[in-house]
Amino acid sequence: MRNPRDSELELLRITTADNVLEQLPSEARLWFEGLPWYQRRYVLSLCHLMCVAPPEVQAEFLDEYTADGIVSRKLEDHEARQRVQQLLQGFNIHVELTEVVLRSYIRQFYIHSAQDARRQPDLYLESALKLVFSNEERSNVFNYISGFELLKMMFRMSWLQHERLYRLQRNQEEFITTYIKPIQYAHRINHIIVPKDEGIFFAKRSYFVQEPAISDRKLVELVMATFTTDVTSNFGFSIIRHPHSMVFDADYIYKPEQELIFR
Repeated sequence: MRNPRDSELELLRITTADNVLEQLPSEARLWFEGLPWYQRRYVLSLCHLMCVAPPEVQAEFLDEYTADGIVSRKLEDHEARQRVQQLLQGFNIHVELTEVVLRSYIRQFYIHSAQDARRQPDLYLESALKLVFSNEERSNVFNYISGFELLKMMFRMSWLQHERLYRLQRNQEEFITTYIKPIQYAHRINHIIVPKDEGIFFAKRSYFVQEPAISDRKLVELVMATFTTDVTSNFGFSIIRHPHSMVFDADYIYKPEQELIFR
């Protein structure tokens, strides 16, 4: 006689398997259910290898096998590409979203997600798979690019320019907390800007007007280490959705400082 407990376990396994398959797009589920057993073993082996691989290896694998498809879709979206390029030009950021640039950014997105995954390991593969299967998530590529380019621009600003920038914003406190303070903290701990005589009121604070000298490679590393993919993408999304959500006046922000700096 069959043990009722065995029936319960079998039902649980079936229910769990169905739940897993239901998360797949319908085409992927039909394809998987149509595979013979020996081919399903290959899929299971790949799943196992992906789960045990370090995040950097997962990122490399996903870049190798998915970036081409995502890039081709983004290249076809001429209107969105042009809108993002024009938006960035309004911030004096001139980047052409070519195939090479898009592929580089998609690979960077995977690696950036992998770094975030050290704090949230259960979210990395989920975010990467969403990027592959979801039209909405693929649109997030442009949000990420826009946010990342703006953060790079802000990393290269002096602290005086930061002050001028945040004074233009409607919600100054949120802007300072979310973007300015993390950037200036990164400047400090990486010895890019070293405040000297910070506690002396009448000191000439040359560090305050110093524009950071950062190589392109170091700049990318700093932005990735300072901001998560979510913060970066949300920043870009807010600017794309509402172009005036961040007020920008280049003439005012980058105006040369003629007087001594007292704070």
